[in-house]
Amino acid sequence: MELTDRQTRWKQQKAITPEKLAQARIVLDEIINGADPLEALRDNPMPGGGILSKAALVAAYNEMTARSELSPDKSLLERIRMKPVRTLSGVTTVTVLTKPYPCPGKCIFCPTDVRMPKSYLPDEPGAMRALEHDFDPYTQVRARIEALEALGHPTDKIELLILGGTWSAYRRDYQEWFIKRCFDAMNTPALPKYGWGSLALGANQETSLSTAQSINETAPHRNVGLVIETRPDEITPRELAWLRYLGVTKVQMGAQSLDDRILEMNKRGHTVAETLKATALLRAAGFKIVLHWMPNLHGATPESDRADFARLWEGFCPDEIKIYPNQLLANAELYEVWQRGEYQPYTTEQLIELIADIKPTVPRYCRINRIIRDIPSTNVVEGNKRTSLRQDVHNEMKRRGTRCNCIRCREVRGTQVDVSVLRLDDLVYMAAYTEEHFLSFVTPNDQIAGFIRLALPTKDTPPTGLSDLEGAALIREVHVYGQSLPVGAEGNGAAQHTGLGTRLLQEAEAIAQLRGFRRVAVISAVGTRKYYLERGFERGELYLVKNL
Repeated sequence: MELTDRQTRWKQQKAITPEKLAQARIVLDEIINGADPLEALRDNPMPGGGILSKAALVAAYNEMTARSELSPDKSLLERIRMKPVRTLSGVTTVTVLTKPYPCPGKCIFCPTDVRMPKSYLPDEPGAMRALEHDFDPYTQVRARIEALEALGHPTDKIELLILGGTWSAYRRDYQEWFIKRCFDAMNTPALPKYGWGSLALGANQETSLSTAQSINETAPHRNVGLVIETRPDEITPRELAWLRYLGVTKVQMGAQSLDDRILEMNKRGHTVAETLKATALLRAAGFKIVLHWMPNLHGATPESDRADFARLWEGFCPDEIKIYPNQLLANAELYEVWQRGEYQPYTTEQLIELIADIKPTVPRYCRINRIIRDIPSTNVVEGNKRTSLRQDVHNEMKRRGTRCNCIRCREVRGTQVDVSVLRLDDLVYMAAYTEEHFLSFVTPNDQIAGFIRLALPTKDTPPTGLSDLEGAALIREVHVYGQSLPVGAEGNGAAQHTGLGTRLLQEAEAIAQLRGFRRVAVISAVGTRKYYLERGFERGELYLVKNL
């Protein structure tokens, strides 16, 4: 099937038509009367075949409540909402892609498609959305917000995830324009549901980035995290200051391997030492760090991958990781290596066994975000084609009787929290020349209700040249879990609204003061500035600071 055909079918599947709304009303009536949502959907297929999406159910619910045909029912909305896990970590993620642009990397495993940024394929779900909007940042964000709202998700706390090639390689005027337009989109109030196609120009085009950021502090969709992805060899003190000016709070980097021989064989273009230096600089500047790690690279074996994974926790110590098993694609240089018989992809069974071995070794301060790229199996030449690898690994671990202690596996998510029974854990570890404290409130059954990352610089911490950070302890992240709720809203026992964030800040400040720091700085996202300002912090040049 041609890509244009896939895009057309994709649009048709997502479109909410009068016919779908009429069918959704029938399904909703059965659910209201006690039927299971999935069973009701299966029992009422569309006349032409196929099953309604949950988005159609939410759209019908919204229409019926707007017309007073149905009283608002939070429990009903939760039952029909699609993928509530998307917002159970406390924030709503919106992903956008930058335009195709030359990448400094020459990695042999990376696919190349002139229509897409380096390493992305046009039929990946997120990439397909970007292509549909011609990579326009404003319409990408607006369309995604509308889609999430149509599925019943709250959208007033947005983590903006910017993907596409190497961010630092793009021209800086493009970077600034791109992020400014994303903020413009988040600053725009909800509009009539007639689609976003006419909004390509959008509002507030003449405002500056700083003005758009200031507006966002009280906007309808506040930015509570801004993530970019780049290469380790692009991180310098000058780059740190630029990223903070843009509002970036989290940086994803492709470590891929911590073996220089493997990096060279795969033409990665940087060394392990450069990766360590980059993580040290990012940590010293308070950024949250996400490392990508790739098993099954050219030259690796399952045994060498097990040893390589263990190196992640020796100085690098990322806050989050994405495990991206190498996938053999026809439009990558690795394909030629495979044709010569010099490379062999792991089987699905080998990957499950490998990841089931290493997953229980992940420290309690780290979160595993992904276990496989969302690349359609039709693009994979040989090797694993399953995109449900995480579930396969969990099933294998259950069979073995092992468990993972990463943050994702221990989040309270939608569970009600009894604050009186929480205990405070202080996990201390050394990472890239900095003393880290992972302070977390934990339930009796070892679930995390909230945490804070406190970094205490040492004499070996690399200088950043950022005046806000002189003599300061660093708060790199404050996160309280539970279903993402509207700003200021109260949830019945929801961890997000029980004061845990304030208590974590107080604990971190006490530790910093006890260790001799005269002030503390926080790497605040634009939309969370007000939260910290209300708790005694003041505006610095690029950070919020508080004297102790």
